[in-house]
Amino acid sequence: MSKSTMNKQLYMHFHSDEHHFVDKAWEWISLASELHVVKRTDFLDPRQAAIVTALVQKTDNVRVHFDGGYEGAERQRAIIAPDYHMDLDDIGIEVLSIVGGDSKFLTLTHGDFMGSILSLGMKRDKIGDIHVFESGCHCLVAVEASSYLHLQLQQVHKVAVQTEIIPLAQFQPAKLQLEELFISVASLRMDGIVSDAFRLSRAKILLPIKSGKCRVNWKVEEDPSKQLHEGDLISVQGLGRFKVLEVEGLSKKGRIRMKIGRFK
Repeated sequence: MSKSTMNKQLYMHFHSDEHHFVDKAWEWISLASELHVVKRTDFLDPRQAAIVTALVQKTDNVRVHFDGGYEGAERQRAIIAPDYHMDLDDIGIEVLSIVGGDSKFLTLTHGDFMGSILSLGMKRDKIGDIHVFESGCHCLVAVEASSYLHLQLQQVHKVAVQTEIIPLAQFQPAKLQLEELFISVASLRMDGIVSDAFRLSRAKILLPIKSGKCRVNWKVEEDPSKQLHEGDLISVQGLGRFKVLEVEGLSKKGRIRMKIGRFK
């Protein structure tokens, strides 16, 4: 089978925006299968993890192990290895603890911490989940990036901070905070729900959807008429993300009542 034929078969079930990652993941798996190479990846989002899992299932002699540093982690690193390889524990994750003495520190958000880390030239792939709580922030980071961040991160959104690398055992998860909103829509079409969630007109929301900036359950979705369901996670680049918490039924006027949760 030629490489082009193999690529077409691999691409069949994936969005065109995902083809580059599919190629990369298939190379990792091929190296493990044919040359017995063990690969520890950067942090993967849930969609990328699903792609790796699907591709691993196409081989008979490769296994994969995912770990994000704690149970229930959204972003996780993977170890892709020959099926006989037993040592899958060295996932390479450390915790960067960030604290500040200024009262303004208490107003910092997830986006503030992420923006400051990326402004240091750090790749998003080296950063796992970020947990913000009242007394500080715990950021899961790749071990190869932790020392650099510890030395370089001195302020977050112009607020002075101190950092420390701590063991995973001291990681403190933050309680997920959602801003619950109740909306009424004519249908379960994605464009209508997204426009209400971000309080934008449907015309304005069509552009990011059709330009590939909208994801449903981490998968790019360009069809405005896509039907959403309870439990779906929707993100729009530059706007944020929300989750469909509950579809409550029809109102007296025949509209669909919904409860959504916007991530703070």
